[in-house]
Amino acid sequence: MRNLHLILVLATCLLPLTTAQAAPADLPKTGQTTCTDTAGAVIDCAGTGQDGEHQAGVAWPTTRFSVDGTGNCVTDNLTGLMWVRSPDATVRTWQQALDFANNLDLCGAADWRLPNVNELESLVNSEAADQASFLNIQGFSGVQAGSYWSSSIYAALGPAYAWIVGMSDGYVNADDKIRSSYVWPARGGR
Repeated sequence: MRNLHLILVLATCLLPLTTAQAAPADLPKTGQTTCTDTAGAVIDCAGTGQDGEHQAGVAWPTTRFSVDGTGNCVTDNLTGLMWVRSPDATVRTWQQALDFANNLDLCGAADWRLPNVNELESLVNSEAADQASFLNIQGFSGVQAGSYWSSSIYAALGPAYAWIVGMSDGYVNADDKIRSSYVWPARGGR
């Protein structure tokens, strides 16, 4: 029996090892299509290596955002996420934001939640100087230029902080959970 066990161990060691690799993530394009020099002047993108030259990522659909039949929700045709069309203009602490999103019943759905930082950042168009203005002409209304809570904890500063995304210039940062920011519930996704 010992010899059989030894043979099995040796045979297993001689088998080629394979590693599983995940498929690359389908990241969306940033929306940036222009390039600039160090002074900020727009230049030809060829050979710059800038995002505007490569425009890497999944192309945006011709119609990126679609308002649903109720007029209260918007679907992002790139990510599959559904967003509240007019985010509430009330600022809340992080826990209040979670509770608000989790208890929302809108557009025939009760599975609303606070988006994670990647989902929230997916709304940012790097070519737009003011994200709120850009989004407010894409089918949304009432998007504020302030920061919005994500459901993601900011581990570098500890569990008392969470990621936020600013809809003024698209910044991503952290804030203390007891401070107040806007809430933009989402549901679904791909």
